[in-house]
Amino acid sequence: MRLTLVPTTDARVYDDAVRSLPITSALQGWGYGEARRVLGQVPVRFLIQRNGKTVGALQLLRKRLVPGFSTLYAPRGPALESLDLLPAVAEAVRKVARPTDALLKIEPPSPIPADDSVPVPGEYGPFRRAESEQPEHTILADLTRSEDELFSGLHSMARRNVRAAQKLGVVAGRDDDFEAFWEIFTATNERAKLGAFPRAYYETMLREGNAHGGEAYIVLSRYEGKALAGGFFLAMGTGTYYLFGGSVRDERTHADGTPYKDAKAPDAFYWNAMLDAKRRGYTLFDFWGIPRRLDEDKHSFGVFKMKLKFSEQRVWYPAYDLNLNAAAPAIVKALRWRKTQNNLRKRGSAEDVL
Repeated sequence: MRLTLVPTTDARVYDDAVRSLPITSALQGWGYGEARRVLGQVPVRFLIQRNGKTVGALQLLRKRLVPGFSTLYAPRGPALESLDLLPAVAEAVRKVARPTDALLKIEPPSPIPADDSVPVPGEYGPFRRAESEQPEHTILADLTRSEDELFSGLHSMARRNVRAAQKLGVVAGRDDDFEAFWEIFTATNERAKLGAFPRAYYETMLREGNAHGGEAYIVLSRYEGKALAGGFFLAMGTGTYYLFGGSVRDERTHADGTPYKDAKAPDAFYWNAMLDAKRRGYTLFDFWGIPRRLDEDKHSFGVFKMKLKFSEQRVWYPAYDLNLNAAAPAIVKALRWRKTQNNLRKRGSAEDVL
């Protein structure tokens, strides 16, 4: 099988292909690539064709490492008609790669159940399983069920908290208040020692994610006007992806000095984000990232427990590497060392967040 990578600079044509393919992700969308450009990464986009027919789409981020070396990365990609195309994709990329491109990393957007019912492939042709950049382990929710079925499928604590939030008058839904989201997001990151990209990265994704056929949007959960929980979503085709977010404590007091009740704003946020996605026609809701290894002492464990209340469909999105020149093994080791050092500097631990 021979595939051809056809470069494209037409955002609408490219996103139309990404949106229509059965194996796809919003991270292969044009807007996500433009946000990565803010970080100094250069997106290049291709239509993958076989005998003149488009059978895939590929967004590669070229990351310059040191003079003379760069890597190529397909975030949650490529988008494809079938995973059987991957070996031929490898050969097609070899033909368009620059001599300075040492490594290609892909993350096929085809979830594998985490219950060991389906083995995780160790390879796809010349691609070999490797460390992922996006969260490898996540939770999905199937939004094709009715709202009553979705609600009955929640953990009993989630159902109780959602009802409590409703009784208190908590309002949750799409919101244009980026400042409120940013306040929640940065406070959460500081509390959990997670770190974040520059603000312009998220602003660019919000703008560009809406420009060419996908959606980027914010959902906030408010109690008596104050935003207490929220998240940033990127959507395309039939799926929406909860990429960033968090929650803050309500430190307000009433006139008599008594503190506000716990309004269960995070539960209201998750539930209403799911309802919003379902009502707009999305059938897949990706909660985006849970730990590979559970540790009750870590912030990530609390995030995992919260998400698990809303769906128990745990899946893997494994990554695969293709060496493009002889320097690739050394570069992989150097990148792992750099990531470990960043973890030590930010959180005092060599382990990854997820």
